[in-house]
Amino acid sequence: MKILTRVMNCFIVCSVMILPFQSGQAGSLPDFTSVVKKHGAAVVNISTKQHKKKSKTQFKLPQGMDIPEFPKDSPLGDLFKHFFHGEPGKQGSPNRRPQKSLGSGFVISDDGYIITNYHVVNDADEIIVRFTDRGEFEAKVIGFDKRSDIALLKIEAKGLPIIKLGSSKDLEVGEWVLAIGSPFGFDHSVTAGIVSAKGRSLPSDNYVPFIQTDVAINPGNSGGPLFNLDGEVVGVNAQIYSKIGGGGYMGLSFAIPIDVAMDVVKQLKTQGHVTRGWLGVLIQDVTRELAVTYGLSQPNGAVIAKVMENSPAAKAGLKVEDVIVSYNNN
Repeated sequence: MKILTRVMNCFIVCSVMILPFQSGQAGSLPDFTSVVKKHGAAVVNISTKQHKKKSKTQFKLPQGMDIPEFPKDSPLGDLFKHFFHGEPGKQGSPNRRPQKSLGSGFVISDDGYIITNYHVVNDADEIIVRFTDRGEFEAKVIGFDKRSDIALLKIEAKGLPIIKLGSSKDLEVGEWVLAIGSPFGFDHSVTAGIVSAKGRSLPSDNYVPFIQTDVAINPGNSGGPLFNLDGEVVGVNAQIYSKIGGGGYMGLSFAIPIDVAMDVVKQLKTQGHVTRGWLGVLIQDVTRELAVTYGLSQPNGAVIAKVMENSPAAKAGLKVEDVIVSYNNN
């Protein structure tokens, strides 16, 4: 009986010690429900159709010539038709099978302006925007910027739910973020994670200081918003890093900072294209080896690898092997 009492007392004490710890852990986790409820309706699914393959080249036979007659089961007949007349078995008819692509976007004004990625709507003949209430609108492209991968769309509608815009400059590494989009066509899927890094440059994109996160992003999320916990959009989900053949998520996703996106949007709305400053230099990161070579205490900054002739950089006196460690006193 005494042994049982001691065991029970130990259980009670242990329970008291463990419960507050568990409660504290649960209380520290973020609640994403309010963000989704308030702003999810302004996130849209985007589908596109390309009625004819613009990238495919069709060859023509010389005037007066036609495809030779081949035996019925000969593969040469289909081969000739494929190259000279389009789709096999349809002589004289080009390939008109519609192609669909799925992406995401979000409304930035109640009169129908929508942001998405350029690669989502590139070469599209028809763009359909679908809302959470299943309402559909055909959209037109106001403008796009291939270098930043931003496109501005417009639908004819009024009183639409709109996104609350934040600033990517205020975003901190380790901060919780939330993505809403249509991965693989599953509308308005919600995923969350943290900011892994800021100002990340990718080999194929030299114009965007990407926000790196571990938010699960997959094909179909492109063009969708990245939220902070205040319900403000801080980025446009654009790319993932993957070694999987189908492009599956592997823990690395990248978003275009909303400040960059909105600067592009402003120029697209006012002048239809984007104008950028030109310095006329090629640069590379200062590695540890270069830091030692140039006598730097640490590997920071950028080294000039090339200066273009008659460029602003050349006129300002910049030279190859100059190391830039700050600008505008920053």
